[in-house]
Amino acid sequence: MLLSAIIVPIFSKLGDMYGHKRMLLISTALTAGATWWLAFTGDFWSFLAAWSLQSFYVVWLPLEVALIFDRGRRTDTAASQTRRSAGFLVVALEAGAIIGALGASRVFRAVDGNVMLTLFVPAVAVTLVFFAILFGVPESEPQGRRRLDGVGFALLSLGLLLITAGLVFLRLARVGDIEVPMGVRIAVLVAAVLAGGAVLVWFARWELRHPDPAIDLRVMRQPSMWPVLATAALFGISVLGAQAPLLTYAATDPGEHGYGLGLADDARSYVVGAYLVSMIVGALLFAAASKRMAPRLALIVATAFVAVGYLLFLPFHLETWQVMTNMVIAGLGSGALVAALPAAAAAAAPRGQTGIASGMTNTTKTIGGAFASAVFGVVLVTAAADAARTTVAPLAGYMTVWAICGIGALVAMVLLFFVPKLAFADMEAELLPDAEAVSASE
Repeated sequence: MLLSAIIVPIFSKLGDMYGHKRMLLISTALTAGATWWLAFTGDFWSFLAAWSLQSFYVVWLPLEVALIFDRGRRTDTAASQTRRSAGFLVVALEAGAIIGALGASRVFRAVDGNVMLTLFVPAVAVTLVFFAILFGVPESEPQGRRRLDGVGFALLSLGLLLITAGLVFLRLARVGDIEVPMGVRIAVLVAAVLAGGAVLVWFARWELRHPDPAIDLRVMRQPSMWPVLATAALFGISVLGAQAPLLTYAATDPGEHGYGLGLADDARSYVVGAYLVSMIVGALLFAAASKRMAPRLALIVATAFVAVGYLLFLPFHLETWQVMTNMVIAGLGSGALVAALPAAAAAAAPRGQTGIASGMTNTTKTIGGAFASAVFGVVLVTAAADAARTTVAPLAGYMTVWAICGIGALVAMVLLFFVPKLAFADMEAELLPDAEAVSASE
């Protein structure tokens, strides 16, 4: 998560400058190399490095959305075509997740528990993806920009690194053999966030003065853009931060603690599977509804599903069917949002900034997920203070997690009402000024 928050804006911008297919190929080659390295690692730190470098894959979706938007621009249907196609991209994404989850254990058994041979399968798959892109994907039309704002990206990376590193430290109960008190962890977090915030303020001032900024903040603060980025950050709370607490809750023995589902490992996988399948259905419904529903309304409905799904946990969480129903409702909205957010950002961006705009939805989503993961970890541990000598968090901790996810989605839904009604439509995308005109008008 640390590395992906930094990679996405840089590679998205380079895609706008030099071609989105080119950067998609480079990121795929780097991901394939890291995946092969992962298969051959023999110690923890090498494994961690290879695992981290696999985060280059996170830029695939923004670059794919930019490629589709560029193709649609030539037929004046860029926005609607991108919305439909993004839905199918998410279907492929979640289908791959399900196939990988179901197939991994079978491959592992087929090779008699050989981890290296098992990890060869994803390495081969990503390598084949490289050639599929090389021979099957046409290049976009780059805008001929050849100035990379290195200082801007360095400041952005440093700011994100400080903030996310502080969030990671907040979750570390021990460093080696030394136990870290909660007060120290909170103090480090506050210092890291303040330092990171100061760097990001410096970054913002630099960008507003730069003729070709790394991220055009004037574009990002437009009424059709900032609510989308804020929604992505709030959406990251649930889609990236709430899954681990859900699995621990599903494993908690209700006979001993009075709550939880008491599910075994294989049964818990069905809960995750139901969520992934519902995300596929949500993405398909978004692709279909985008033909008949205003894009802004589709985003609002999707966030409403996420909010309802998580808020339903508050009264209904004691039975497996209740948890499954809640996750399906939230999954429908989540699948739609995964597709809708980068497509909406691409439609709202000026020509030549579709990659960086769609990439910023991923970056803000990752930041939201990092904040949520740290906060949820602290909430569950703090709530467990009364339950001495147990690793199971009390119900109050889980209720807090679900409430934060639901309220975050409600706030996002309200913010989306600030988006102009005709935003993200085909004509709207075509009438937006290009990046230079936007900057000049400011």
